Amino acid sequence: MNLARLFDHPLILVVLLVLVIALFGSKRLPDAARGLGRSMRIFKSEVKEMKNDGKEEAKPAPTTTAAPTFTKDDEPTALEAKLAAEDAAQKNAEHQTRAS
Repeated sequence: MNLARLFDHPLILVVLLVLVIALFGSKRLPDAARGLGRSMRIFKSEVKEMKNDGKEEAKPAPTTTAAPTFTKDDEPTALEAKLAAEDAAQKNAEHQTRAS
């Protein structure tokens, strides 16, 4: 079946939407979309970082002994830390809502 044919009849899209909501539930869909969005942002930042890694290797790195150096495995990226903080804040808000 061609995907362009889905838009020929809007009723097909409505039926698909109802089936998705029935299967996954209306509470899980926003969480799934949020998780997918976060995954896409992380993937996009990692791809961008991979592209920049090749450019940085060509430049000589300045040598400093005062600041410790971290590898990628030691410390999360700024985006990962931000997403973890958002998750913690959201869980805290949900917990407070349930408690009241």
